Amino acid sequence: METAIVTSLIALLGSFLVAVLTYWSTKHREREAAWRKEKLAYYMAFIESLSGIVDGDASPEGHKAYAKTSNNLQLFAPQAVILALNEYRKENSISNVNRTPEEHDRLLAKLLLAIRRDIGVSPQDEPDTFSPILWASGTNRNKT
Repeated sequence: METAIVTSLIALLGSFLVAVLTYWSTKHREREAAWRKEKLAYYMAFIESLSGIVDGDASPEGHKAYAKTSNNLQLFAPQAVILALNEYRKENSISNVNRTPEEHDRLLAKLLLAIRRDIGVSPQDEPDTFSPILWASGTNRNKT
């Protein structure tokens, strides 16, 4: 009789443990999905703000949006993204008189690779051949 009770208790505890682990795992995945969605929204706003500082489309409003969205990244982005962002911002700064297109492009690629790594883009990128290009609409070029 005692064996039956022990077996029943073990089965009950096992069932309870499986239920708890399943619940915890589901909640963990839900939290991760919500966090990823929130990060994506901030990263997308940042990428969109880059359009406001591209030569040909740059505007004071664009620079304000860029400053705001890049500052927002400081709150949640991992250290690798923040370091790449700071390097990019230094190179891209209006006060940097030694800016070069090559360094801009290298640091932009480094920043975007760090962001893509953070959000888990799959398959993984090849840093040696990754070369993003920011496009301007060209609508501001012929303004007089």
